[in-house]
Amino acid sequence: MPGAVQATPGFQLQPSAEQVPLATNYITTFDFLNQYLPDTYEKEFERYGNRTISSFLRMVGAEMPSNSDLIKWAEQGRLHTKYVDVGTAALVNADVADFQINDVLVPGTGTIAVRVGQTIVVSQNGATGQNKAVVTAVNTVTATISVAFYEAGGLVTAGTGVGNADVTIFIYGSEFQKGTNGMQGSLEADDDIFDNSPIILKDRYAVNGSDMAQIGWVEVTTENGATGYLWYLKSEHETRLRFDDYLETSMIEAVPAEALSGAVAANFKGSEGIFFVVGNRGNIWGGGNPTVLADWDAIISRLDNQGSIEENVVFLDRNFGFDVDDMLAAQNSYGAGGTSWGLFDNDEEMALNLGFTGFRRGYDFYKTDWKYLNDPTMRGGLPTGAGSGRVNGLLVPAGSTTVYDQILGKNAKRPFLHVRYRASQTEDRRYKTWITGSAGGAANSDLDAMEVHFLSERCVCTMGANNFFLFQE
Repeated sequence: MPGAVQATPGFQLQPSAEQVPLATNYITTFDFLNQYLPDTYEKEFERYGNRTISSFLRMVGAEMPSNSDLIKWAEQGRLHTKYVDVGTAALVNADVADFQINDVLVPGTGTIAVRVGQTIVVSQNGATGQNKAVVTAVNTVTATISVAFYEAGGLVTAGTGVGNADVTIFIYGSEFQKGTNGMQGSLEADDDIFDNSPIILKDRYAVNGSDMAQIGWVEVTTENGATGYLWYLKSEHETRLRFDDYLETSMIEAVPAEALSGAVAANFKGSEGIFFVVGNRGNIWGGGNPTVLADWDAIISRLDNQGSIEENVVFLDRNFGFDVDDMLAAQNSYGAGGTSWGLFDNDEEMALNLGFTGFRRGYDFYKTDWKYLNDPTMRGGLPTGAGSGRVNGLLVPAGSTTVYDQILGKNAKRPFLHVRYRASQTEDRRYKTWITGSAGGAANSDLDAMEVHFLSERCVCTMGANNFFLFQE
């Protein structure tokens, strides 16, 4: 049977020699195989700017090794003792009285820091007056003391019962008669022991060997300052940056696993992050941001009752920063008229600076924006309002503190915030990275891919948490 030319597919007999749009010369598909190639930008456009949020701990803390799975340290207790929950059944104008100390930590263990012969101030919790008295007897088992008042009028206000909070007492000195024995008993230093455990953080980036054979270069400028062309390693580089961020945010957000929790059941322990520690052992400002000087006076009053650190840095979100700027601007009596804004020479071309870097009122407060609280992919995207738990800022004391390091066995200077990572002479787990697979130069497994692994084991030590302030809604 003779062959035949098939009618399909056919051929074009009517070419278009002129620039006339016809159905036969209109291109309906677009791909890189035709002659109309697009103009492309080699350089990647940084539409979100610097995307990393880590920098907080580098500014206020330090990193130091530890070879233990548990970090312990001791913090000083108060030098002087005050009891605010003290009851009595004594009548008004009584010359002597017995007081029951109800806020003693462990009754019956001799933990009362009051001894015979000491002189005390007895202040009525109802603000009805105060007395001065000398202690004549102490019973450490029942946590009671007997006193004799110096005033002829005796007790200024009758007590309501030994189990009630009638008065506050504190020691201001002592008095002994001639020819008597010395002070009976002694006081031991009151230290608080704190500890924290490191957690292990991991991440991984993988690319198979086949994809590594097709190179597509992209010019980038990275957040750590590097510039140039990256191939498939661009994704590896971003994995590294993301892991760096998680190293910091884990130290901020980590919480210990509570008993009977699902995490404990799954053999996870957690760790004490900065927010957790300050929320439990520090100070919390709630109900919106402090927007007037009276609010900051309340904060300063609390700091007076704590360590009285001279310099403090407030890391805050954008709205909190605006509130501080508005508060400071309102202190300028000419602010409304605008006559004293800007540079002091009142140049007509001066720039109007509506921001402040800090202020002094009793203490020095420096403020700085905290990107972690502004980033919409992190805490910046969380809802606002009462009960939301949103964190608007964190006040961190500057400088360092002296603590007794349980591992070193001696006093050591430490920043208020610092990271401890596990390390020894043979294993450093501060920041480990290694490559596995059989591609990209690796040749240690039969996996047709290159895997980049990241690991760190660390925890944060928040020392002197009573000097921190957490601004939370």
